[in-house]
Amino acid sequence: MARALTAASAAATSARRPWLAAFPASWLFLLPTIVLFLGWQLYPIARVAWLSFTDYHFLRIGQPVNWVGLDNYRQAFADPLMRLGLLRAAGFTALFLPGLIFIPMVLAVLIDRITNNKVATFYRLVLLIPSMIPGPLIFVLWKWMYDLYIGPINWALVDVFGFFDVYTQPQWLGDTRLVFPALAIMEWWWGLGYHTMFFLAGLAAISKDLPDAARVDGANEWRLFWNVTFPRLLPIILVLVVLRFGTAMAVIDEYLIMGAFNRERPTYTWTVYMWDLAFQVGDRNQGYAAAVGWVGTAAMLVVVAALFYLFRSRD
Repeated sequence: MARALTAASAAATSARRPWLAAFPASWLFLLPTIVLFLGWQLYPIARVAWLSFTDYHFLRIGQPVNWVGLDNYRQAFADPLMRLGLLRAAGFTALFLPGLIFIPMVLAVLIDRITNNKVATFYRLVLLIPSMIPGPLIFVLWKWMYDLYIGPINWALVDVFGFFDVYTQPQWLGDTRLVFPALAIMEWWWGLGYHTMFFLAGLAAISKDLPDAARVDGANEWRLFWNVTFPRLLPIILVLVVLRFGTAMAVIDEYLIMGAFNRERPTYTWTVYMWDLAFQVGDRNQGYAAAVGWVGTAAMLVVVAALFYLFRSRD
């Protein structure tokens, strides 16, 4: 009798709340992810967007936060250091992206031609080793390698090969002309295996009948690559370019560890400027720093939209 009453009560509750009856139980398993997304991703974005329209200062405890509207954005657009920071980040990105795309793509094509599965697997494992190393350890390792006096790179260039002497040896992180190439090489090495795997997955999705038919028609390897393989790798290139464009334009950890606090150095980009405003300069104007961040983000989104159009699949 009690069970019948319980079932009847549950049925009556479901009738009063039809959405509860239609709510699939599987959605309950998504709740942790939804909560994490809302709390870890969406709320910080909304919070920073709100701060960008205020004069919020971290150190002004107890004082009211005033709404300033678009004043922070007007100041950011007119800020010469903000514009210079965007140009510096764009310069590093323009240097970084071509090597990110073509070096792993060439390696992927070469590995894909290997017929021995054990050898191909060995190359894949070796290439993935750098991507397994934590970021801070990578930065410290390469900072030591680039060191002017004890770094192995300058030791080889000076003492082994004799290309330079102690007076003309390159200052990889001290010379403003070399700091971006030095960081780009570090980033290429760090992500080489990870990015190569993307291209290997794209090559595996290409039907083997296409290159075989092209060879029958007389196409050489160069024409085969550009006319058959490359167009079908455009979706992979799009994913890598969009992902790494964002990371290259928003690099900050590498710049801070390599010494970006000098505003005259090229590594003092808009992200470092935003961090400097928020946590270092004066009374820490987080409202203006948030506006600087959103201006940089908007500029990146415009370029990303253009990249989606440029690298769209034409197959």
